[in-house]
Amino acid sequence: MKPLQILFCSLVIVAGAASAQTIGIVTTPAGSFSNSAGQAIAKVLAEKAKLRAIVQAQASTGFEEVESGSADFNVSNSFDATFFATGTGEYQGQGKHPVMRYAGALIPYRVAMHVRADSGIKTIGDLKGKRVSSDFNAQKTIARIIEAHLANAGLAYQDVVKVPAPNVVRQAEDFMSGKVDVLFFALGSAAIKQANASVGGLRVLEVDTSAAAMQRTQALLPGAYVLQVAPSPAIEGVTQPTHLIAFDMALITTAKVSDDVVYRVAKALHDNKQDLVATFPPFGLFQPQNMAKPLLGVPFHPGAMKYYREIGLMK
Repeated sequence: MKPLQILFCSLVIVAGAASAQTIGIVTTPAGSFSNSAGQAIAKVLAEKAKLRAIVQAQASTGFEEVESGSADFNVSNSFDATFFATGTGEYQGQGKHPVMRYAGALIPYRVAMHVRADSGIKTIGDLKGKRVSSDFNAQKTIARIIEAHLANAGLAYQDVVKVPAPNVVRQAEDFMSGKVDVLFFALGSAAIKQANASVGGLRVLEVDTSAAAMQRTQALLPGAYVLQVAPSPAIEGVTQPTHLIAFDMALITTAKVSDDVVYRVAKALHDNKQDLVATFPPFGLFQPQNMAKPLLGVPFHPGAMKYYREIGLMK
């Protein structure tokens, strides 16, 4: 090949690499459920949407990073996105955040309270007087979810021994070191697998599905619902069909992100479920036809709406 041809080919390669737009995706800390999901999303966006996605693990919720523009998307839970956008819940008194937008619903978060397999704790009600992680100053959502599980059994934080932790990953470390008696986490998380191996097995505590119990739970977690989870080699701590709390994982962005980028993201995720599953198996629960499910208090991004209307998920 002649020198001029080599130079031309090199310029084409450089131009091609530069043409892949870079976006940031905020998740909770490394090893968490949303972080693992974010890694799978980033891989699919790079391969299918030609977007170079950088996953930014944060100790906090990450909404501020998205709002400020230092990131473009946030893998969140649905109720926390509602609270932040509307200035309610943990964000009471901090004002509304009208720039926040919704790109679509992803995986159901199936969450649970886990104990050691040989623990004498058999129900959530048995946690009365036991050591339970609390505060979560860097990730207050976790304290709310734990509180909702306690409320399901008619308990509150005042009924347990509170052990402060900054975030969900530190809580897992405290459980493995014996500082607390119960571990909250989403099923399928890397931290759960690590804890299961570390303590010689886990057991999930089932929730009460009665109307009164669920009313107490939903008062703290708007939009939460119950799912029955069957035993699976991929799920630690579930040995029989078990009722657990669930809520949706939401992909959050802002009005500042271009319609084109959000359109490409929505399309890539909707059209490539199997690629997502290949990287993070819990995406097997992902139902692409549910991506246009509304989110209380957070309007859809126009780019997402355009794609969902094209494929008939929205009018």
